[in-house]
Amino acid sequence: MHSTAANAELALLVEVAGTPKPGNVDRERDLADLRFEQFLAGAVGARPGLDACCDPNFGLGDGFERAVAGMSDRAETNTQFGALLVLAPLVRTAATGELSRDRVRDVVAATTVADAAAFYRAFDHVDVFVGDPPADAPELDVRRGSDAVPAVEDRGLTLADLMRDSADRDGVAAEWTTGFERTFAAADRIAAADGSLGERAADAFLALLAAEPDTLVAEKHGDDVAREVTDRAAELREDAAPCAPDRDAVTAFAEDLVARGVNPGTTADLTAGALFVALERYGVTP
Repeated sequence: MHSTAANAELALLVEVAGTPKPGNVDRERDLADLRFEQFLAGAVGARPGLDACCDPNFGLGDGFERAVAGMSDRAETNTQFGALLVLAPLVRTAATGELSRDRVRDVVAATTVADAAAFYRAFDHVDVFVGDPPADAPELDVRRGSDAVPAVEDRGLTLADLMRDSADRDGVAAEWTTGFERTFAAADRIAAADGSLGERAADAFLALLAAEPDTLVAEKHGDDVAREVTDRAAELREDAAPCAPDRDAVTAFAEDLVARGVNPGTTADLTAGALFVALERYGVTP
């Protein structure tokens, strides 16, 4: 038997090792400011925080902050902030009972103001690309990090509240509000597929990208580019049906996105979550 935290760490490692993963770091390509080895380091550095997420006596937000701090310290940059935000409630759910969508909804609903404060403190450890806050709540800008905690506490906002308020513009936050619908569906796909786990991770990534525009791409490059990327991913999958997408074509797509600086990071975050569910719920092995 493997520990829940070990499965979460492995999910982070397999996610970055899967290739080709258009626009993202994988074992065959780096980005200009991020290297494959940094993601490996980030996954290892996050492990103490993932262990803390397993402990129901430890605040979920505190576990997330510890994971982010460890990731940042070991990788010396932000590698997996969004993936850790996906994993934290999934890890807590799996460590305390059945890993199901109903139970993860309960874990999300049980988050507290203290969890929200820890979420903001996590931004002190890394530079995360985020959009502007709502015009009526500049004091809640996550880029303020711990300086925003008094406003969070004054408003009595839980971590679930924060995710719900961001769900219309952030794909990870949206998962928190739906019982991780897309994550579990991608896990089903990984569990049912053939091939190595890395190959299945890359396939799940492309399927997720083809299904919905990546919110990080939309935030950085606009809705039109995000939709273009999704349409291209869908074409690659449709052209190859019923067989697997042509690897050379997907690789060319990956290289084009890297050259353009288009990074579907939210899709990678959900892929990491899906890998964890596949490992933990279905007992998938590398």
